[in-house]
Amino acid sequence: MPRYRPGVTLVIVALLLAGCAATPGTFRYQTMGESVDHLFPSPPDQPRYRYIGELTGEANFGPGEESGTLAFGKKALKWLAGLVGGKRKPIVLQRPQRGYIDKDGRIFVTDVSRQAVYVFDVPAGKLDVWEMVDKNVRFSTPVGITGGDDGEVLVADADLGLVVRLDSHGKPLGTIGHGVLKRPTGLTRNPDTGDIFVADTWAHDIKVFDRSGNLLRTIGKRGTAPGEFNAPAYLAFAKGELYVTDTFNSRIQVLSPTGKVRMVFGRRGLFIGDLPRPKGVAVANNGLIYVVESYYDHLLVFDQNGEMLLPIGGTGSGIGQFYLPAGVWTDAGKKVYVADMFNGRIVVFEYLGGS
Repeated sequence: MPRYRPGVTLVIVALLLAGCAATPGTFRYQTMGESVDHLFPSPPDQPRYRYIGELTGEANFGPGEESGTLAFGKKALKWLAGLVGGKRKPIVLQRPQRGYIDKDGRIFVTDVSRQAVYVFDVPAGKLDVWEMVDKNVRFSTPVGITGGDDGEVLVADADLGLVVRLDSHGKPLGTIGHGVLKRPTGLTRNPDTGDIFVADTWAHDIKVFDRSGNLLRTIGKRGTAPGEFNAPAYLAFAKGELYVTDTFNSRIQVLSPTGKVRMVFGRRGLFIGDLPRPKGVAVANNGLIYVVESYYDHLLVFDQNGEMLLPIGGTGSGIGQFYLPAGVWTDAGKKVYVADMFNGRIVVFEYLGGS
């Protein structure tokens, strides 16, 4: 009986795949298999939000159309991979933290357990994973993420103490904050000036860099007065104002770009709507403020004056439940994304309108 020769088989499969092309895969939100709409709040109250689905990993991308030769080649390659290397593990989110959506509709998600940035490339129908800070260094604890100039992506790595600059394909371009930042977590940017705001959690302040990475100023210090912080964690910038999750002070602070206090809301407490451990913060185009309250596992919706309008959540893994959620962000339309950290998923809601 002839001996099995893996090298020859690989060549055969490669020849089968060569010259063939597949159309991009099809993006879809993962759902929990229920066809009914999940609305928040539930009727008879007027619904304001609808559950859309989830981002979990490569399962969000179905196959594109393939020629018969390509389909056969892929099946052969999967058979060979199983024969020589065992079953391949799927690429899934592990401990997602924060996200960002670029102008092309790609969804970027930081993952501290995977130590990488996941790129849900919706237009191209594929999932990419970016792991490298430079050619010799990998991400350690990527948390904050936002867009930079010319399609750049900025990532705050807490353990490395750096903000990493990547081009639109994930190629490292350099870093910001070496020797200045202690533990950067939250990250946002003023689109008008290009200034980069970094929540330096262990320093209990916000550091502001210009687009070239030069430190411009430091906002705040450790304390409990307005304009002071205790472990700030997440940031958002909207309509000329900086939103800061002042986590251990159990509040959200809204500041001018230079640090002048505009508004403070939130408090410690035992009731839904209190903020014992706020994490992510985001502001939609309509002015609604979204805050992740990780202690009670809720997404809280506030109006522009900091008055709570609606809670969504509770501890669990079902639809409308969270387990230690982290970040929240919105797109240019009506979608709201929540990093449900310990459930390893991004939960997506759609705002239905109404006052």
